[in-house]
Amino acid sequence: MKNLLVLIALLFLGKMNAQNDEGVIRYLITHNWTKKMAAVDYISKQQKERQAYMWGNRSEWKSYCNMYFTATETKYEESEEQAEPDDEGYSWKKDLYFVKRNFANRSIMEGMELADKKYIIEDSLRYQNWKILNDMKEVAGHICMNASWEDTLKKQKIIAWFALDMPLQGGPERLCGLPGMILEAIYNDGAMTVSADKIEQKKLTTELAPPKKLKGKKVTESAYFAVLKAYIDEKTKEERPYFWGMRY
Repeated sequence: MKNLLVLIALLFLGKMNAQNDEGVIRYLITHNWTKKMAAVDYISKQQKERQAYMWGNRSEWKSYCNMYFTATETKYEESEEQAEPDDEGYSWKKDLYFVKRNFANRSIMEGMELADKKYIIEDSLRYQNWKILNDMKEVAGHICMNASWEDTLKKQKIIAWFALDMPLQGGPERLCGLPGMILEAIYNDGAMTVSADKIEQKKLTTELAPPKKLKGKKVTESAYFAVLKAYIDEKTKEERPYFWGMRY
């Protein structure tokens, strides 16, 4: 009860003190391939060790994503800015990916790529079933509280840190629905970490508009999840990592 009262008080102060609820957040995404493999429970220990040996000291890869936000909308997408130098001449194909949320009319629009097929998801907005925890820490200059959620489809345990002084329901990737902006999310003990490293308050113009000339099969969220489950089931039978052909 004490923690709940503290949370309510801090959120109230956040609403009173928030000067600007519009701008852009840059998130640094760190992928750890060794930890991703370790979290896959249907692959043998020998395969995991082989993968860990292959990656060696280059098990991490970093990139940036931007989230544009207002009091009622967010759009999250990959950034043109690079977090890593060019990888020795390799060319990485940029997948279709964006996540757009409208909290006022409770709608979503997303562009996803799964096994080289493109999907445009349009549906009603649904939140994750979060469990608010007791810890606090600073992320990008904001005091945050943590919450947990388990994605049973992808078998991911997620710890999210949401800002007590940013009373907005948005977040990176597909995460949302906490009583403050999610500034950090840790998947499967660091298999992937998404952390805000720069927050700029500014007036937006066209940043929240969906990408132009969208190509892909239009589906509902449940229809996309059905395709995703079939893909994960297929990779499980093959004893191959499901995350190679999709966003983690």
